[in-house]
Amino acid sequence: MNKQPDSAADNSPHKKVTRKVSVAVIGAGTAGQNAFRQARKLKDDVLIINEGFWTTTCIAVGCMPSKLLIAAADRAHEANHSGEFGVHASAQIDGKQVMERVRAERSHFASYIEEQVESWPAETKIAGRAHINKQGLIEINDELIAADKIIVATGSSTFIPEGWADKLGDTLLTSDSVFELPDLPKSLAVVGAGAIGLELAQAFTRLGVNVTLFNRVKRVAGLKDDDINNKAIDCLNRELTMHLGSKIIEVGTQAVAGHDSSAAFIDYEDSAGAAQQWQGEYILVATGRRNNIDTLGVENLGVELDDKNRPKQLDKKTGKIGDLEVYIVGDANAHLPLLHVASDEGFSAGSLVCDNKKDAYIRPPTTPFSIVFCSPQIVNVGMSLPEIQADPELEYVIGKVSFDNQGRSRVMGVNCGLLHIYGCKKTDRILGASMVGPDTEYIGHILAMAITNDLSVKDMLDTPFYHPTILEGLRTALHDVQRLMKIPYQSHDTQEGNF
Repeated sequence: MNKQPDSAADNSPHKKVTRKVSVAVIGAGTAGQNAFRQARKLKDDVLIINEGFWTTTCIAVGCMPSKLLIAAADRAHEANHSGEFGVHASAQIDGKQVMERVRAERSHFASYIEEQVESWPAETKIAGRAHINKQGLIEINDELIAADKIIVATGSSTFIPEGWADKLGDTLLTSDSVFELPDLPKSLAVVGAGAIGLELAQAFTRLGVNVTLFNRVKRVAGLKDDDINNKAIDCLNRELTMHLGSKIIEVGTQAVAGHDSSAAFIDYEDSAGAAQQWQGEYILVATGRRNNIDTLGVENLGVELDDKNRPKQLDKKTGKIGDLEVYIVGDANAHLPLLHVASDEGFSAGSLVCDNKKDAYIRPPTTPFSIVFCSPQIVNVGMSLPEIQADPELEYVIGKVSFDNQGRSRVMGVNCGLLHIYGCKKTDRILGASMVGPDTEYIGHILAMAITNDLSVKDMLDTPFYHPTILEGLRTALHDVQRLMKIPYQSHDTQEGNF
């Protein structure tokens, strides 16, 4: 979006505009690539600019390599913990092979994206770091580009507390670097009990690494329902060493007696206030991600950012910023940093910039939905309990089911978990849910579909639930919602509680 594109004197005393385009997309992750593809359906002069790898965060350093590591960890865990079934074995873990497969399969997934990028005409893509100057023009390499509309999809980067990189040196890991390890480490501290921290801490533990997890609050996975949080901690504590409610005082490296190499250390206060020290090979920092927007120059387009670099006046459906011809999508807007959200935002922005009313559909805001792929899984869908409680107009009930003695869960030996469904008494609809348990990714998808399609509790209970499945736990919780709402639509299910 150029403010003064007509002459070199308006733009810069030294450089002239080298190219004018209808749409410029900055960033080639999930959101950026979707926006680029959509915009190109109706416009021939669409340009995409990207710094770094031309795949996605999910493939390169996120969803896929972490799930590959988890897959290996689950195989090892099942081999080592099948004694209760009368199956006795001990897994022999080849750390180098584990990490080689993670990278090889990651490269396989990335190859599809790379082939697609290769198929784009050379004149539609530029590699390099973009900057938007005070005239609203994009400076990239030796070019000065004027764009009628700009889509910012620059993604996010790992957050490292100030000074830690210098203090820890090569002993510092993040989700960007951990998958490059040639072998499994012997010991590891994970700082942060969000999705990334939990998944990697448990995976490395199951692969034989001595892992200690730190978190400053007594919560995991950002859970906002106290009962679900406490249950998640109870389940995870059975195999993870966790110091929740701990305060890290100092980090660094120090010499180890009898060894040439140094070890990483963490000085911390435990939840009781006692001074403690951890020492080990690496420290994996999983304290979240921050959007890559602060040095781009979006303020020169009229975009205002808050104190956390989040764009103000953001249309959460399309990424449009107020009345500006600027769209900030995906992780760059820090709204919901999830792949499916980034995909939808990129699709909508790419459609809107071209007024593609015939072929494209502006997708509505997605139902909030998140999954942590630890074991047991942690899922949140729809409104959170604090959001519901903050609305005085909502009359709600909480339907519950424990997985501790649920039939199929007990058969499989994965019987630890709890599901809460928040039901609205006025509408007989599901407001949201929070859960920890086996196979809850599927329960979450079913509930997200129910909320998105405005299904009532009766509609849900009219759906068949096959016996015996873990998903029968969903039916039990729905019946509890029905009972608490005093919905007169159905009598008690005769299958309930049967084995």
